[in-house]
Amino acid sequence: MNRDSTIQIAQDLINGDRQDTYGKAEENFKRIAERWSQLLGIQIKPWQVGVMMADLKLARLTNGPNLDSFIDGIGYLALASELSSAE
Repeated sequence: MNRDSTIQIAQDLINGDRQDTYGKAEENFKRIAERWSQLLGIQIKPWQVGVMMADLKLARLTNGPNLDSFIDGIGYLALASELSSAE
């Protein structure tokens, strides 16, 4: 799969299917950040949730190439970028 197709699939997912299934990323990342902040005892910002979720996908890639992990990593970083610029 070429880079444009991979990016397009990620874009379609975060703006379509995933948003329809899970709700707005902004709200979800905020809730996750609150839970992780309580659990860890440190302040986690919503944009950092996106970075950490992308890092999870990168860690999985150590087992070998997986299109789903590439696509999800791109999506998480795009959402993190958007959330960080809102601060």
